[in-house]
Amino acid sequence: MKIGMTYDLRHEYLAAGYSEEETVEFDRLETIEAIETTLRHLGYTTERIGHVRYLAARLVEGGRWDLVFNIAEGLSGFGREAQVPALLDAFGIPYTFSDPLVLSLALHKGMTKHVVRDLGVPTPDFAVVQTESDIDLVRLPLPLFAKPVAEGTSKGISATSKIRTHEELRTVCCYLLRLYRQPVLVETFLPGREFTVGIVGTGNQARALGVMEVVLLDDAEPGVYSYSNKALYETRVQYRLVHGALATRAMDVALHAWCGLGCRDGGRVDLRCDTNETPSFLEVNPLPGLHPEHSDLPILCRLLGISHTELLAMIMESARQRLSGSTSTALPRLEVAAPCPKTPVAIAQEG
Repeated sequence: MKIGMTYDLRHEYLAAGYSEEETVEFDRLETIEAIETTLRHLGYTTERIGHVRYLAARLVEGGRWDLVFNIAEGLSGFGREAQVPALLDAFGIPYTFSDPLVLSLALHKGMTKHVVRDLGVPTPDFAVVQTESDIDLVRLPLPLFAKPVAEGTSKGISATSKIRTHEELRTVCCYLLRLYRQPVLVETFLPGREFTVGIVGTGNQARALGVMEVVLLDDAEPGVYSYSNKALYETRVQYRLVHGALATRAMDVALHAWCGLGCRDGGRVDLRCDTNETPSFLEVNPLPGLHPEHSDLPILCRLLGISHTELLAMIMESARQRLSGSTSTALPRLEVAAPCPKTPVAIAQEG
């Protein structure tokens, strides 16, 4: 089986003059090498393609693949993660992970929360600030949390993201609007523990691998899983597995969001708890980082005893199952795994 590989290499964009922060979501060469080595170990033939413009040129030249392993983030616009899948759809070439609709929706955190809320999944109350004049229309109780509506890797998140006064709200929103040139998501701040849930599979074959808590250490920027904390995670963050009833509730929330949004093959759902330890949806990452050592999903898998090879094998198996229309599951039987319901079910918030 011939597998094409689409991705954005960070060093190429840095060489073209883009900044460190602008390129933070793009992949290191070692990530691509690790994925390629693993795919070959699993018995696939691989061919590197690169970013969307390279893909377009290859398609025009007649390039074709049985499946494309796509982790391309794209550079700009709410549809940047959807560019490669949309192009592949146009040429009838299958690919891993979610389709253009899901990737465009999930990148816009405000739109995602509208859909998630309609699915009955608990999520903090929110407002989307599109212009400075919208700031005065925010009627949510303090404290609040503000971040760019369409960034990843905690870009735009710092200690100032937690907002305690209306003056801070104006200052932070104006700063983010000017810097990132996109709307700002403002949410009710949840003071509880922060989790990420790893998921593999699609539809009723989706399974939660486990729940990982993000614990900030003494040297961390306080209170938030910020851009700098994530970048310096080895000294600022501790990752811990969560078990028991709370983990079950977190996996239920994550799976309902994952299935309701139509995510595929593998990714993460980020959650945070309120004062009653009720987990609520923050955002979904349907195009997860896959660096074997530094990305959150592989870190969670490592804590669970799941190797990088096993993770990629599950992702590839999910893609092959849905492309073949198979209803049987070849996913590993995981002790903490829980299936998606066959129909969306509202999740009652627990007091």
